[in-house]
Amino acid sequence: MDLFSRSWTALRTAVAELADADFEQPSGCAGWLVRDLVCHLVIDAQDVLITLATPAATEPTRDAVTYWEVADTQPTGDDPLDALTVRLAAAYEEPRLLRFHLDDVGSAAGRAAELVDPALRVGTRDEVLTAGDYLTAYVMEWTLHHLDLVAHLPNVAGPPAEGLAQSREMLEKIAGSLFPASFSDKDALLVGTGRRAPTDVEKAELGGSAAKLPLVIG
Repeated sequence: MDLFSRSWTALRTAVAELADADFEQPSGCAGWLVRDLVCHLVIDAQDVLITLATPAATEPTRDAVTYWEVADTQPTGDDPLDALTVRLAAAYEEPRLLRFHLDDVGSAAGRAAELVDPALRVGTRDEVLTAGDYLTAYVMEWTLHHLDLVAHLPNVAGPPAEGLAQSREMLEKIAGSLFPASFSDKDALLVGTGRRAPTDVEKAELGGSAAKLPLVIG
């Protein structure tokens, strides 16, 4: 729960400190500018609020790791929902409006996460998780999108080290194998999710595991 809060606070702080011009830079998400990614974070915050306010009476069907589903192909930005996000982001017109909305909804999501009972069962995507598992899963969401945010903004602070470490551990569980010890947590996440291609040296270190990558999670 604490790591959810730290990761989410770090990401929202990074957005709050962006210059207006940064919103027009490309992000690490294919087909999305930084402004589109920030708009997606607003939607993510709404999802957190909705999920934490949707109690379930049945046993959990997923946990923090199995919450994630692995797709066959990388997103291109052409998916209808992705395309809608781009249109919504453009409708804000001014970066300050996006900043304000993310701060407003994002702060509420953060407070809800701090107040919820981790054992509460909640429903989302036709599945049931404990609130604790759901929020743990979202540490990876925040961490990966924080990496996306700073992909072309080297002067902006990246995600917390603890979030990188936990997200790597979760990705390794999804993959069913460990990344080489020589990989930093950041590189393991970037290469493992296809956000960048492995170098020849990294391919050699990955060995047979390279054929399983990237893991397109969502």
